[in-house]
Amino acid sequence: MSLSAHQSARMRNDEWLTPPEILSPLGAFDLDPCAPVIRPWDTASRHYTIQEDGLAQEWGGRVWCNPPFGREAVKWLRRMAEHGNGIALIPARTETAMFYECVWGQADAVLFVKGRPHFHRVDGSRAGFNSGAPICLVAYGKTNARTLLASRLGHVVPASLFSGEPA
Repeated sequence: MSLSAHQSARMRNDEWLTPPEILSPLGAFDLDPCAPVIRPWDTASRHYTIQEDGLAQEWGGRVWCNPPFGREAVKWLRRMAEHGNGIALIPARTETAMFYECVWGQADAVLFVKGRPHFHRVDGSRAGFNSGAPICLVAYGKTNARTLLASRLGHVVPASLFSGEPA
């Protein structure tokens, strides 16, 4: 499985890229630890692909993480929570064990993306169908939470609302 897998049954491919319209308002990232081998645009200053095994590498700076949508995603989110500085794109499945372990009580904010985005193929072309599932962006670190608020990509829920802390 590639590092950018997403779950629409219509996609029939494992490698899908984050749409530029999602990345652009989020600003510059220092590292993408699960970048596709072939990419028409950079998502960060440094990239680890499946060949380098981003989970086994040292992470530094502000991280962009668009992990595979599946059983492996929890490993990436655990690492993001531990790292504490970045934004992850994941399915908005708020009832899952992964969400309870790595998002609720760990993240600083969650942005529920408006609509269902169309991911892109490794040649840069936009898929003719959407992601097949709702998507969210998860911010680790206060600066990244403020970035989500400023992005206007959807509705942001700050950590204070889901951690039990007073707002």
